[in-house]
Amino acid sequence: MPKADTSNTMKTLPIKRPSARLLLLEARAGLETAQLALTHRALVRQLPRGDGHAVMVLPGFGATDTPTLPLRRILQALGYQVYGWDQGRNLGMRSALRAALSARLQNLSDRHGAVTLIGWSLGGVFAREMARHAPGQVRRVITLGSPISGDPDANNLMPLFSLINRGKVSKTDPQSFARRIPAPPVPCTALYSKTDGIVAWHCCLEAGPGNVENIQVHGSHMGLIVNRQAITVIAQRLAQPVPA
Repeated sequence: MPKADTSNTMKTLPIKRPSARLLLLEARAGLETAQLALTHRALVRQLPRGDGHAVMVLPGFGATDTPTLPLRRILQALGYQVYGWDQGRNLGMRSALRAALSARLQNLSDRHGAVTLIGWSLGGVFAREMARHAPGQVRRVITLGSPISGDPDANNLMPLFSLINRGKVSKTDPQSFARRIPAPPVPCTALYSKTDGIVAWHCCLEAGPGNVENIQVHGSHMGLIVNRQAITVIAQRLAQPVPA
C-alpha cells in the first residue's frame, strides 16, 4: 500500500541527483505501462466513483498528452470530466504557454466549477503555480514526482533539457525556485517514489505549511503516470470533499 508521510520533514543534508543505477531502472516504466493495460478494468472496479467535477492532467517535460491518456481514461470511467492540457509537447514554461494555461483553466472553471489539477513531473510545477495565481478556480493539486522543493539541480533532467533545446544550458534561478516552494492555498498531495531515477525524491515533497500531504508509492519516475498505486491514491483524493 502507498505510504503516507504527513510530517513534511525535509532533508538538511545536500541532496544529490538520482544515481546511474536508479536512472537505468527507469526502464521499469514499460512494465508498469503493460501492467496497467492488463489490469485497468479490474482497477476501475475497485476505485471510488467520482462526483463529476473537472480534472486537468498536465504532462511532464518532453511529453505530450499521449502518455497521460491511460490515467485520463480511468478517471473518465470513474465519472469525472477529464481534460489534457492541450498544449502540445512540454518544453518548459514560456510566456505564451503561461497565458494559454491560464485561459484554459478559466474556461474549464467557468464550465464546471473548480478544477483538480494533476501534474506529472514538470507538469506538477506548472499545476502548483496555476493554483497559486488562481486559487478560486482550483479544487486541489496532485503532483507526481514533481521537483517542487529541496535542490532545483538534484535531478537528471538537465541533459534532456539541453538535448531538446538544441544544446541550450539551463540556468537555475535560486530565488525564483525558493518562491515556488510554499504550497499554493489549496489542498495539495505530492506523490513520490524513493526509487525515482529522474528527480531526487526529497525534492518531490511538499514542505508545508498548509493543507498538504506526501505519499510514497513504489515505481519509476517515468511510470508514475501509469502507476497503479499512484492512480489509486489519485482516485481516493479526487473522491474526498474539499473545505468550502
